[in-house]
Amino acid sequence: MTHTDRMRLWLLRHAKSSWDDPELDDRDRPLAPRGEQSADRMSDYVRAEGIRPDVVLCSSALRTRQTLARVLPALGSELEIHIEPGLYTFDAASLLERVRAIPDGVSAMLIGHNPAIEELAVRLAARGDKLDALAQKFPTGALAELEFPAGSWHEVGTTRGELTRFVVPRELD
Repeated sequence: MTHTDRMRLWLLRHAKSSWDDPELDDRDRPLAPRGEQSADRMSDYVRAEGIRPDVVLCSSALRTRQTLARVLPALGSELEIHIEPGLYTFDAASLLERVRAIPDGVSAMLIGHNPAIEELAVRLAARGDKLDALAQKFPTGALAELEFPAGSWHEVGTTRGELTRFVVPRELD
C-alpha cells in the first residue's frame, strides 16, 4: 500500500456504453466510441498520477470489462484482477458488502455501474473538496478516490473516509 497509515479505494464507473443494439442484454452492451475515448483519457490520467491499486474488482458486464481493458496498462503489473458477476449490480449495499470483504492491507479499485457506484461513494465519503460535485452526478468514466484511516476493510461504512479525488473524463481534455 502506498500510505501504510491509510486504506485507499478507487471507484470507477464504466465509460459511456452504446445503446445501438436494442436487442442486446444489458450485460452485453459494449462501450460507445465516446466511451472508448473517455476510458483512454482516464487511463492517461491514472498513469500520470501513479494510481496503483493492489487489486481490481470489476463487474462482469462487457462495458466494465472494456473499461478495465483500456485502463489496465496504466495500473502497473503488480495487481490482482477479479471479474465478478456479483458486481453487476445497481445496489450500493451489495458493493459495500464486497468492499468489506477486501483483505486488509491492500488498496482496491472497483469498476461498476450507477446508481450503485455513486451511492456507495456518497455513503462512504464524509469530507472532501469535491463532495458537492460527487453528490450532484457521477458521470460515466468518472473516478473517485476515497481514503480511510488505517484499520480493517470490514469496518468501512461504519467508518467513513475522505474523498481525496473526483475526476470526470471531460475535465481531462
